[in-house]
Amino acid sequence: MHLADFVAGSVGGAFGVAVGYPLDTVKVRIQTQTRDSGVWECVRRTCRTEGVRGFYRGMSMPLSTVSISSSLVFGTYRNVLHHLHELRHRSAADPHHKADLFVSGFAGGVAQVLVMSPADIVKVRLQCQTELPDSRPKYRGPVHCLLSIARDEGLLGLYKGSAALVLRDGPSFATYFLTYNSICDSLRSTDSGQPGWPVVLLAGGVSGMCGWAVGTPMDVIKARLQVSGVSGRRYRGFFHCLSHSVRSEGAAVLFRGLTVNCIRAFPVNMSVFAMYELVVRFLRSES
Repeated sequence: MHLADFVAGSVGGAFGVAVGYPLDTVKVRIQTQTRDSGVWECVRRTCRTEGVRGFYRGMSMPLSTVSISSSLVFGTYRNVLHHLHELRHRSAADPHHKADLFVSGFAGGVAQVLVMSPADIVKVRLQCQTELPDSRPKYRGPVHCLLSIARDEGLLGLYKGSAALVLRDGPSFATYFLTYNSICDSLRSTDSGQPGWPVVLLAGGVSGMCGWAVGTPMDVIKARLQVSGVSGRRYRGFFHCLSHSVRSEGAAVLFRGLTVNCIRAFPVNMSVFAMYELVVRFLRSES
């Protein structure tokens, strides 16, 4: 097993959450609430009613679990890719097949859902809970939110929207890793076995934007299912949420938050891959 990739993915993922969380809060609110017509209106309203702290609501839960989920993504991706490469009877020096990169990324995205889903629903519920003067927050914090969902909706309530999460993260991470490797292969100098740092930063940022361009439609459905019944709207399931959202708000609703996702994705994933490559190269040089 490629243990270095599990460790490096864990560090890189935690660093990425810290960089991109404020814009993630804006994205979730735009996707699940109708009172904000755009990014800047959401930012101004959050600053006015909740202050800077409002942008970091629910951050402790994803920060504590992202190390595990990112470790699963990068570790699963690298190990599946290694086995697919061996099945093709290729040497380590041979380039990876594009289909293998896509399948390995898809496997990595799906593998993290078991860990990611409970943390993600807590994050979304807390992000959508606004502290207005005339309203009392339903959840006092991440742990209280987690226990409340489990008590009121059962353990399966923690996996509400997980089907949409699988459909988001599978194709999204498949695109993510395929784009990253394609850019690195194209820009890597012929006399170097690994890409330079400018290439890593560029490839990481662009791959993040491409991944979110693919994953945003399912991200919208996932977020709406996770706040179903809490936000005032109730959906019977994945297909009802999808059809109702498109019918009432148009197909453009599936790309709500795409601009924020892409703005956030470049610096976040640039940081993730830089940290990932740094840790992997250090661990492999030590072994």
